[in-house]
Parts: sequence; C-alpha cells; structure tokens
Amino acid sequence: MTLSYSHAHQQGSGTTEVVAVLVAITDHTARVLTVDQGKLLPNGPLMPLHRSLQAGVRQWVEEQTQQPLGYLEQLYTFVDTNRRNIDGHALVYVSYLGLVQEQEAQTQPLQSQALWRDWYDYFPWENHLDGMPSMIVDFIVPALLDWVDKAKDTVTQQRRRQRVELCWGLTELMLTSGESKDINAGSETTSDSTYEGKEWVAEHVLLRYEMLYEAGLIPEAPTYLPSPQKNSLPADWSQFIGVPMYYDHRRVIATAISRLRAKIEYRPLIFGLMPDVFTLSQLQQSVEALSGVRLHKQNFRRLLDSQNLVIETGRSSSAQRGRPAKLYRFRHDIELQSLLMDSKLPKRK
Repeated sequence: MTLSYSHAHQQGSGTTEVVAVLVAITDHTARVLTVDQGKLLPNGPLMPLHRSLQAGVRQWVEEQTQQPLGYLEQLYTFVDTNRRNIDGHALVYVSYLGLVQEQEAQTQPLQSQALWRDWYDYFPWENHLDGMPSMIVDFIVPALLDWVDKAKDTVTQQRRRQRVELCWGLTELMLTSGESKDINAGSETTSDSTYEGKEWVAEHVLLRYEMLYEAGLIPEAPTYLPSPQKNSLPADWSQFIGVPMYYDHRRVIATAISRLRAKIEYRPLIFGLMPDVFTLSQLQQSVEALSGVRLHKQNFRRLLDSQNLVIETGRSSSAQRGRPAKLYRFRHDIELQSLLMDSKLPKRK
C-alpha cells in the first residue's frame, strides 16, 4: 500500500476511526507497536458491529498485530482535515493508550506487518539519557530561530521566541543567522556543548512536536520542503528529525508520551509495564526509559520506601557479575488511589 502523508479516507462513508498507541519496555527501551513497516499505528474504522470505541480498538489491534491488550485508556480525539471520506466529511479519530508488559511484548508472536519500534526513533530529540542531544543545539534550535526570524511582525517574533524557550528549556535565545550561540547571557558555546537555562520539561513532548510541525520542519507538515529546496536546513536534516508516519500518527504517539510522562509522576502506571518481579535497578531504568532523563538513585529508592509501592519477594536475581540483586513486586494489595496523590518522581542528577 502506497500512501502519502495526507490522503483521502479509503474506508468509505464512515467518519470515525480508532487508533491505538501500545507501549512496552523491553531491555530498558520504551517501544511502540506499529504496522505498515513502522509508518502507522494499529487503526481502523469504527463499525456498526462495535459496541463501543474500546471494543473497536481491541478488535483492530488483535486483527492487525495479534498483541493482547491489558490496561487501556482513551487519549484524545483528533480531527484530520486533510483526510475526508467519500462524502467530503473530515475524518475524526479517537486515540487510545495501552500498556503491555515486557514478557508479552517479547514472546507474543505478531502479525507480519506488526513491529515494535523504539519510540525515540520517532522523537530522537526527546532522549536525554546521555544529556541534551547535540542535534537540539546544532540543528533544531537554529532552524526554529530561523522560523522565529521569519515571523510577520515583532510581536509574533517575540511570542514564538518565548514558546521556543519554554518548550526546549532555553533562555535568552539569540537570533543569529547561520551560527549557534549560547542562550546564557554573554557566554559562547561550541557545537558539543549543551544549553543551560530553563528546566527541560519532559512531558512537553506534544508541544515540541507541534512546534516543529508549525515551523514546517517535519515531513508531516504541509509546509515542509526537503532540504535541497529549503536552504536553512542541512542536507542530512532527516537524520535529526525522526522517522515520519502517515496521517497524524506521530502526533498521536507524542500525545501518548506526554500523557505517560505526566502520569508516572503521580500514578504508578510503570507497573503496568513491568514483569511480575524485578530489581529496583530495572524499575529505575524503566522509568528513565519513559521520562528520557536520568534519575537520582538514592532519591528514587527513598521515594519507593516512603510510598510503600513495592515489596520484597525473598528472592534474588541470578546476576552473572557482582552480587545478586533483591527481587521485588508491586504491592497489589494496596488501594492505588491512597498512595498516588503525593507520589513524585525524584529529580534527575
């Protein structure tokens, strides 16, 4: 099937689709389940035989991937004005977020078209596990500053600049054509340095994606032009901007990542992604995979102790090197809502 990133609805006269973002963590990597060689999420039209939206999601996921579903919640409803049915009506699709445990993601046989993909393949700028990626400093911020500079008036320029600062964790942006400069007052930066300034807010994934879309810097945007036609972008721009998807499916993933990153700060959704037993290091690495930032080990463990979220199993892992680590499980017997409201992730290092 050959599709453009925006094309007419092929399913007939229906106006509603459902789409699912299934998330798993395997080998400490956050992944999403895709179809059509990673260009689409599991999706399909809402049919009269579906008794509910969720029933439609479960049917299409099962048919297209064979992946069983556990935890599922509704994300957001989108209107795709670029896609219309045969009667000319814009398509509405309702997105869902599902969590899959590691064992199920590793052992469940999938349909040939289904593929688990690292979600940072689609959003490489969101991976700060090794610090702020150099692509932000060297490529993305200069391209956004060029977009700021092209605003029609000074008021719009100022607003765009403030949005860039807030979304990308930067301060005192200096509009400089063709040259990357430090956003800190008066100091210069080299290509391998990182910006310091406002705090990087991990859950602003959707805001950052939509800014790149608005600026025409990603292939899904109607104003996007390949780098040979757009002199402000380097020839290898596609290497920095992530894998594109059909329709608005990458935007749906951005919505899911934002939701997960926000909710793990006050609800233990991480346990819907963990195996039945795990070490504390495995748990921390899984939270880091979702948040995209490193967490302080001692603070993380004090948090677990204070919230009474886990319990020892009395067993240890069979580590090949070093001392075996204690194995834990989630305290299923605790009423979730009583322990969630004050739970916070510890600050990064």
